[in-house]
Amino acid sequence: MALTTLDPITALIVVDLQNGLLGSSFIHPIAEVVARASALAAAFRRRGLPVALVNVDGSAPGRTERAPRHSGPLPDGWTDLLPELDRQASDIVVTKRTWGAFASTDLERRLKERGVTQVVITGVATGTGVEATARQAYEAGFNVTLAADAMTDIRPEAHDYSLANVFPRLGETGSTQSIIDLLDRTHAHELA
Repeated sequence: MALTTLDPITALIVVDLQNGLLGSSFIHPIAEVVARASALAAAFRRRGLPVALVNVDGSAPGRTERAPRHSGPLPDGWTDLLPELDRQASDIVVTKRTWGAFASTDLERRLKERGVTQVVITGVATGTGVEATARQAYEAGFNVTLAADAMTDIRPEAHDYSLANVFPRLGETGSTQSIIDLLDRTHAHELA
């Protein structure tokens, strides 16, 4: 893990921590991932930095070899963000219909309007929603940091591959605590 710096205006992006995905067989305890994402959101909000909460409602319309996990209407409450994230009125909230949070939303515009130059990404699933969001953020010109202990997947090989092979090419990775510590150092004057 090679976390070096956070830009003055860095946003947190929390991907797909919503009711409908809670029952998935994640390789890491989802409660721990949610707790770390919540700690990051609180740390960003304390410093007045943007927090983007992303949920997924459906999928892209393209034809695939593997059928989507859900067909037909989603159950009531499926897209509801987890209450532990403590959604605030100042949060950016977007609903996506693709793996990544940028392709089918106005997230890029909303972040750039706020002067954001870097994003920290957390959530599920590591090899799909998180990775696609990281790729799209990188391609949009944002510096990317990934909170490695605040994400998980249902497929161990996808999680491990993203962490070892994809994320180092898109940005930097670090633990939740190392990101919060770096926020403390970067924004120490604001909390004094």
